[in-house]
Amino acid sequence: MARSNQTADWANRLSPSIAEIESLAIDAYAHLPENFRSLCGEITMQVSDFPDDQIIEDMGLESPFDLMGLFEGNGIGERFSLQTGDQVNRITLYRRAILDYWAEYEEALGDIVTHVLIHEIGHHFGLSDEEMERIEASVE
Repeated sequence: MARSNQTADWANRLSPSIAEIESLAIDAYAHLPENFRSLCGEITMQVSDFPDDQIIEDMGLESPFDLMGLFEGNGIGERFSLQTGDQVNRITLYRRAILDYWAEYEEALGDIVTHVLIHEIGHHFGLSDEEMERIEASVE
């Protein structure tokens, strides 16, 4: 029995790497509305397979698969206060949890990464679910 072209495409593929997820995140972030991105100020993005043990403990996670992303940094009010040692805002995406979700639902990987970015930024800055849904709809 001959393999179809579609099967052959997947026969030798590996799951997306940390670098590939990071590339998706950078592209997704660049396509978010400017006024939404401006909330973040200076920001870095990184991708890890899982959150570290301290984050798992601090957040009371039952499993490292329970967290797809984390925004760490200063909120709007904190950005304008005088602080020493100001930290740059950072979003960490957790590759294995994202891939686990991707395997379970019929959504494009890029859409999942965009969703996680919007929700991490939105929750950090106190946006409502409705506001985040509008932002998500504007980038689709």
